[in-house]
Amino acid sequence: MSSSTPELTAAVVTVSDSSSRGERADLGGPAVVAALEKKNFKVVAREIVPDEESAIREVLIRLSSQARFVVTTGGTGVAMRDVTPEATRAVCGRLLEGVAERMRSEGTKTTQYAALSRALCGVRGQSVILNLPGKPSGAVESLEAVVDLIPHALQLLGGNTKHD
Repeated sequence: MSSSTPELTAAVVTVSDSSSRGERADLGGPAVVAALEKKNFKVVAREIVPDEESAIREVLIRLSSQARFVVTTGGTGVAMRDVTPEATRAVCGRLLEGVAERMRSEGTKTTQYAALSRALCGVRGQSVILNLPGKPSGAVESLEAVVDLIPHALQLLGGNTKHD
C-alpha cells in the first residue's frame, strides 16, 4: 500500500440498551458491516454498548486507535437516552459538519424524520468517527450518502494534502 492510500480499516459500534443486554438482536451493526465491506473497508472490530455517554466515549476512544473509520449506529435521535452525539463531540477534536448535513439531506428524500437526526461526524487523531441512525435501513442509507468521502478524508488526515 502506498503512503498516499490509507488502509481502509473500520470499527462498528451498536449503541442500544436492549441489544447490549441481549434482549433484542442487533440488526443495525451487521447491516453497517456489510455495507462497509462492499466499499472495501476491512472491519476490524464490532461492539455493542448501552446508551450511556461514558461507555460510548470509552469505546470511541479505544476503537479510534484501532481503526481509521469508526462508525456508530443508534442513539442519534431526540429521546432522552440518545446520547451518541454528545459522546462523539466529547472525543473529537474537530467536527465535519458537512458530512452530517449531507446524510440528513439525503435522508429527507426518504423520510421527513431524517431532519430529527442529531448524528455527527468528527475527527479524532487520524480517524473519522461517524454516527448513523439505529434503524438498519436508515443506517445503511446514511452511510451510503457519505462513505465515498471517507477515503479522501483519511488521506488528508494521514498527511497527504497534495492537490492535483
